[in-house]
Amino acid sequence: MPILPPSLDDRRFDDLVEDLIARIPAHTPEWTNPRLGDPGRTLIELFAWLGDALLYRANLIPERQRLVFLKLLGMGLKPALPARAIVSLAYAQPTELGAHTLAPHGSVKAAQPFETLAETTVLPLVGEAYIKRRLTPQERADRSELLQGLARIHGLAGLPQGYETTPVFAEGRAVPGGIDVFGRSADRALWVALLAPVAPRPVDQPSVNAAATLAMGTGGGGLPALLSVGVVPALAMPALFEAVAVPVPVPVLWELTTQGASGFATDYLTLGVQPGSDSSNGLARAGTLRLQLPGQREIWAPPNDVGLNPLAGVGDAPPRLDDPDRASRLVAWLRLRPKPGESIESLKLAWVGINAAEVDQRTTVTARVLGVSTGAGSQSFALPSGSVDPASLQVQVEEPGLGYRDWHAVGDLAAISADAAEAREARVFQLDAEAGTLLFGDGVRGRVPEREMRVRLAIGRFGGGRAGNLPPGSMGELRALRIDGRAAPAIAVQQPLAADGGEDAETLALAEHRIPAMLRHRDRAVTEEDYRRLSAEAPGIDVGRIEVLPRFKPADRRFDVPGVVSVMGLPDAPLQPAPNPRPDRPFIERLHAHLAARVPLATELYVIGCDYVALGIAVAVRLRDGHARDKVLLEVREALRRLLWPLAPGGLDRKGWPLGRAVRSRELEVEVSRVDGVDELRGITLFQRNGEAWQALPSIASDGAQVLALLQWQLPELLAVVAVEGDAPPTDLSAVPNPFADDNAVAVPVVPEVC
Repeated sequence: MPILPPSLDDRRFDDLVEDLIARIPAHTPEWTNPRLGDPGRTLIELFAWLGDALLYRANLIPERQRLVFLKLLGMGLKPALPARAIVSLAYAQPTELGAHTLAPHGSVKAAQPFETLAETTVLPLVGEAYIKRRLTPQERADRSELLQGLARIHGLAGLPQGYETTPVFAEGRAVPGGIDVFGRSADRALWVALLAPVAPRPVDQPSVNAAATLAMGTGGGGLPALLSVGVVPALAMPALFEAVAVPVPVPVLWELTTQGASGFATDYLTLGVQPGSDSSNGLARAGTLRLQLPGQREIWAPPNDVGLNPLAGVGDAPPRLDDPDRASRLVAWLRLRPKPGESIESLKLAWVGINAAEVDQRTTVTARVLGVSTGAGSQSFALPSGSVDPASLQVQVEEPGLGYRDWHAVGDLAAISADAAEAREARVFQLDAEAGTLLFGDGVRGRVPEREMRVRLAIGRFGGGRAGNLPPGSMGELRALRIDGRAAPAIAVQQPLAADGGEDAETLALAEHRIPAMLRHRDRAVTEEDYRRLSAEAPGIDVGRIEVLPRFKPADRRFDVPGVVSVMGLPDAPLQPAPNPRPDRPFIERLHAHLAARVPLATELYVIGCDYVALGIAVAVRLRDGHARDKVLLEVREALRRLLWPLAPGGLDRKGWPLGRAVRSRELEVEVSRVDGVDELRGITLFQRNGEAWQALPSIASDGAQVLALLQWQLPELLAVVAVEGDAPPTDLSAVPNPFADDNAVAVPVVPEVC
């Protein structure tokens, strides 16, 4: 039987009133009628209400003792995690032509507070990405005469290999699915046109271009500027049972155009990445990097006019821009290509931009006095807010004659050092990041701040939560300081992709479920239940279902492999029509990283998605009188989707369809028969995918029963379900006519108002 802590006193208001009324004959026999509304009865109810409140508080003692015990375990609540995003910056006023290097922690205007994470240089440039899209064989054949004419214009021998200058990420918009900038291009390169701002008058454009070049070459301080570039790789769905490891850097070169030896020949300068500035880890993940630009004299772009430059867009030269307005603003070309000798045929990017900065959902607080020490041991001080970033926290304590001295955070004051003298004098404190509190030592385990000395927060960053997961285009302007302390000019913010990764702080109810599990697994994955519980705690992802496949090696589809553990993870998703939820690469990588740090040393861990088997269903029913036909047929389809859904409330036990359980037509018939309005089931047929067509499953019994067999690592995916009213289900899912279609319907062209 379950262990239920008893109440210290289970009497309630009504019990107390009855008890007091029962005592009236013994204490005041002359009071013979304690009716409602009597002043004495009112006093009885008043004292009963007071007694009920006292008993409620007394019954909280076991609850308080339990929470105190959890606190003694030293397992505090988890703080909130901030949402992060990569944005592109631009001057709000086009007349600003200087280079400004912004200090970190600039404030971004949005529905939630966001700040920049690192130093960023904003240049008076606009970046537009292009690729040299290779022509298809059919296009080359159709344009053979044009290509021959171009060969004569450019003085080439033989038929040239044509390409089209194709913009990617037009107007700074991201492509979440990604564009293969290497695979789709003729030269396996991505080109970024660096354009100066639009001049007030066309005649002034050369001087504006010269000012932009000067800003690049001097950086506003005599040294060449740093070009901040943001890169977001398109992290596609991992292949089925693909082993996900730590992303490795992509060997690429960043190059800038410069003038060659002859008049219009183009040469390239390799740009180095400033050490410590590449948060993308070599284009392995979304991040920013800062490229070291050359001096002003080396920055150059070839003319695009073929009459002036016969080599415009030919060979290894940058792509030709046919737009005269853009061509007149061109300052230089930035090229991204594989390093020589590296066979990189594909690079899928979701977005590339310049003047980029990383932002996260936190606020920086500096120089805040937290309180004054009383000289007692185990003092606690509250920070300005909860959910503090431990990495950014700097706490200082005033000491007599020495001013403020830095003190450092430790995980446990009781484990400072085995040397008692060292532990006694250690300038340390214990941090509760979720609550935002500091606990100082008692003179034995950590030094005690001197009496009347102030405790100060030098710097700390606070914030986080799911509210920061904002959609694209949610951020407005940036208010920041330059590195010299002066205010930066007005800067507009463009947010091409959604901010993600925000997670709310852990609640007490969630902690009460997690902490007992923590005592069982001690942050180590040993049993299947350990893997499930630890997977549910992975930060930054919403886990909908976890299945543990011990001794299963996914690459070989083989069980009974010693030392191997495979974890199948599915993201949380509401019940919806196909497709079923699938984990993307960030989901797999975060779950793998969370578990890999907690598995035994000899364990070979794999984190995989699900192998779905396509399934189609056709069902025919007879309806009861008085029920709407379309409504009942819709409920039949929804009942089948709900039963076969891989997450809750799907499946027979409302926890998702069991892994590896075969789909039997007889079980589906029972589910359809339960739908209100179905009078009789006239037939059901299961289909499996055969290439692009649907093929009915064979019957396994004389009554027509069908079974879709699944392997131990597979789940069904209901891609098509047709419910009809009739005597037999359709025999072909692709041949069901639309009852609302008219055989005489024709397409009517729409004439645009403006040509």
